[in-house]
Amino acid sequence: MNESEIETPRGPARVRITEPEGKAVSRLVLGHGAGGGVDAPDLTAVHDAAIAAGVEVVLVTQPYRVAGRRAPAPAGQLDEAWTSVIRQLDVRKGPLIVGGRSSGARVACRTAADLNAAGVLALAFPLHPPGKPDRSRAGELPAGIPTLVLNGDRDAFGVPGPGGNVEVIVRPGATHDLRRDVKGTAEIAIAWMRTHGWAL
Repeated sequence: MNESEIETPRGPARVRITEPEGKAVSRLVLGHGAGGGVDAPDLTAVHDAAIAAGVEVVLVTQPYRVAGRRAPAPAGQLDEAWTSVIRQLDVRKGPLIVGGRSSGARVACRTAADLNAAGVLALAFPLHPPGKPDRSRAGELPAGIPTLVLNGDRDAFGVPGPGGNVEVIVRPGATHDLRRDVKGTAEIAIAWMRTHGWAL
């Protein structure tokens, strides 16, 4: 595991890179939720399962969190910092899959096309603010790119519907934190990556 800081137009971001044994089949870059970090249980489970499946995993901590702030930066600034980090990574690691949980999933969805990502892994995609189903964010899901959304059936932020290349799998009994059966959630994510040839 290698941890470092990468300068972005929004300040330094922190990057933790873990290589699998042998040559990486693909690269999975994951971002965190609005008030959380890259050590959230679902991100940790996906990280560990991906490494075991021959995937290089990059965990990105946004500049506002590196600076010690809990309140997230505006969406445009999050996207700018995320895009800057990924463009500074070594490009010779096979297909790029972007993803994250909650706010990080939204960032990955919004920037996937611009980054030429092969796929998007969205954990706990927040379809709308709690109690405000009229404020849907479904338009952020990238219909033209293979996307897997994993949400709990008790998520107060709602669950998006499938469409285009967007596949939605609902985890029974799970809330927005996806803490229920994180190992199962990670296994579903890696199985999806396998079907596209992005994991062993």
